[in-house]
Amino acid sequence: MSLLSRFQNDPLFSKILRSSGSLFSANTLALGLSVVQGVMATRLLGPAGFGLIGVVMAFASTVNSVFSFRMGELTVRYGGEYLNRGEKEKAAALLKAASLTEGVVSFLAFCVAFLTANLAQEHLAKTENAAWMFAVFALNLLANFNTETATGILQITDRIKWQGTINLIQAVATTLIIAGAFFFGGGLATVLVAYLIGKSILGLGLFILAQLQLNEKLGDGWRRAPFSVLTEKREIVRFAFSSNISATIIKLFRESELIWVGFFLDTTAVGYYRVAYTIAHFLSIPADPLIATTFPEINRLAVEENWNKLKSFLKKITAFAFTYNVAIGIVFFLLGQWIIRIYSGAEYLNAYPALIALAIGLVFNYILFWNRPLLLALGLPEFPVYATLAAGVAKLALSFWLVPRYGVTAAGGLLSFYYIASVGLMVLRGVKEIGNRE
Repeated sequence: MSLLSRFQNDPLFSKILRSSGSLFSANTLALGLSVVQGVMATRLLGPAGFGLIGVVMAFASTVNSVFSFRMGELTVRYGGEYLNRGEKEKAAALLKAASLTEGVVSFLAFCVAFLTANLAQEHLAKTENAAWMFAVFALNLLANFNTETATGILQITDRIKWQGTINLIQAVATTLIIAGAFFFGGGLATVLVAYLIGKSILGLGLFILAQLQLNEKLGDGWRRAPFSVLTEKREIVRFAFSSNISATIIKLFRESELIWVGFFLDTTAVGYYRVAYTIAHFLSIPADPLIATTFPEINRLAVEENWNKLKSFLKKITAFAFTYNVAIGIVFFLLGQWIIRIYSGAEYLNAYPALIALAIGLVFNYILFWNRPLLLALGLPEFPVYATLAAGVAKLALSFWLVPRYGVTAAGGLLSFYYIASVGLMVLRGVKEIGNRE
């Protein structure tokens, strides 16, 4: 039997492709709109202004991650398990706890981001009169007070495709506002408000859809479920705190690149790096739907201890991911300069070396995108912390030496090093654990 036939005849793999395909379609349309946004914003603001907007947005996101308990992962891990077992009261209590916890930490993150706006202006933006931008954009943390939990709820109730619909709506709104600024006159303030409105639509939209889904699956009285029915409180708290630490490490060392480039260099360099980072992350468009749809299935197979089927499933999704990620990486290498010209203009061509450096690590990461979900499903939430911390500390230490000297290319190369080292360690640990449990 050919490899293609084995894929087609596997009902689990087919289910994943159907679910991720629905999300991918909506995300592809949203991607097209985000490209249009980028084309207009890069030309409207120039490298320095485009970089400044990137620093402002990254700062709010980083502060939020410091407090975040990754409630989406906890929702999938335990809420999905309870629903699979038909324990609806436990599921309701868990989801209520997750929702309340995320709401509290989101408010704390807003307060911190708002109060530290002046420090961000001085040390990251290095631009006068920019503190108000950090304070205003922090409002998106309040609008996204339940985004992680809501996303997890849509995953475990097989409604993750709704996320794509909301994402498309916010992309349309953001694009229209930026287009208005581009054609009729506007600047930094208008573009910032456009992104703020888009983030708010996404957060509030997901929350509303998740609540509707909970009412359908658990009944209108699910909010009255007592916390006392949760018998695995210690395990759940351990999972939440390890996820918080892991999320913070990942954000500081992997997803706060614009902040670090701003710290080591300036907003013009951030502008170049943001263009490279944005284009390289086109790889995430097909990967994100796969991650969202495969985590619940990986978790289910691990709970059932169906190790042979789990290994077969991982091999198939890895082969599938390898095919399209390598193809996209080759396109970046051959046509990267042309893509940059189309996306942002010739003045951003200095971003090309960073684009290639970033693409190497991201291709590796998205081929093995299941690395962390597998460890979480196997009950090993601490190992990603150790792996990402070790790789992140090495990356940051090298950054102080290399980034001021070699600029954004070094920043891209170091991020690729981080991906290859951390993802490689997590994959090896997960595969070894499956072997031990067989």
